[in-house]
Amino acid sequence: MKTVNKIDNIIEALCRHEDPKSISILEEIGTNSEIDEIREKTAHALIRKNCPESLRVVISSAGKGINDLSARVAMSSINEILSLNDKTEVLKVLEETMNSEEKSEIKDTARSVKALITYSM
Repeated sequence: MKTVNKIDNIIEALCRHEDPKSISILEEIGTNSEIDEIREKTAHALIRKNCPESLRVVISSAGKGINDLSARVAMSSINEILSLNDKTEVLKVLEETMNSEEKSEIKDTARSVKALITYSM
């Protein structure tokens, strides 16, 4: 339990940190964890940063964020995106992902999340 609290604190600190390296640390360590809860909390932190670099990790990367193989992590990431007050950057990254040369599964997921945002507005 104590370790989980420490991990939560580290993820939250990286979320609040303005250094661009914080995104790469969250991506490298958090989104690659074998523990669903850590991947979920990391995805939330990256989404709350709400900048193109962090959003690309959770939107355009295979096996991360909305594309995670765990339904819990993927759905939680989508819900976190939907709860953002300012969805401007998210919509840009979703559009960029849909128009990129990414895998069709990633494009389809981006298209679905964009539709959810559009219908929820």
